[in-house]
Amino acid sequence: MTATPTNDPSSGEAGEDRPNRHKAGKEKSERRCIATGESQPKAGLIRFVVGPDDTIGPDLAEKLPGRGIWVTGTQEALGQAIAKKAFARAAKQQVTVPDGLADLVKRLLEARAAETLGLARRSGELIMGLERAFETLDREPVALMIEAVDAGRDGSRRLRAKLKAADMNDLPVVRGLSSAQMGLALGRSNVVHAALKTGRMQEKVLADFARLAAWNDQTDPGDVKE
Repeated sequence: MTATPTNDPSSGEAGEDRPNRHKAGKEKSERRCIATGESQPKAGLIRFVVGPDDTIGPDLAEKLPGRGIWVTGTQEALGQAIAKKAFARAAKQQVTVPDGLADLVKRLLEARAAETLGLARRSGELIMGLERAFETLDREPVALMIEAVDAGRDGSRRLRAKLKAADMNDLPVVRGLSSAQMGLALGRSNVVHAALKTGRMQEKVLADFARLAAWNDQTDPGDVKE
């Protein structure tokens, strides 16, 4: 799909790699979404860039060269940006929006979350398996639990019961990957549950799974369903 820039005086500088500023002049890590026009912290948006062939591509690591174009990290916002031809307007040139861009973003978000789990395992902070996770909960601080999206009802109920009994109902339980995806990332055939100990990886794990949850429209990814 090729998009041509349109004249829209209300579009301003939406989506540019230009930080908003506090009144005192200090830079904030915020960007404006080209779909909604709203500014928010970068953690809630996805950066896109125009490639050498004028094709729009996602840049989750925010390291690719070129002018960044920012979209709120939901499928709905990306759909709005495409429908409004906002990528061309933000890039100030004709661009190609590839078919299946939303699916590509989802795959990249999943890959990023899986890679982060692998890093957590190698750091020694990730405990795999429900029983071992329960043992860890009993003896040392745990930052969060990870549960596969295809976890069985029995396992989910046992997890909820354990957290309730330990007075830990506020402990985050994040989802987004299947047991096969978690297993591949962690060098096992399948992993359904894991516990992340309190440590240096917790912020990154939470951030990557929060982005994936937003993309999958999980309004409450920490709620263990009955």
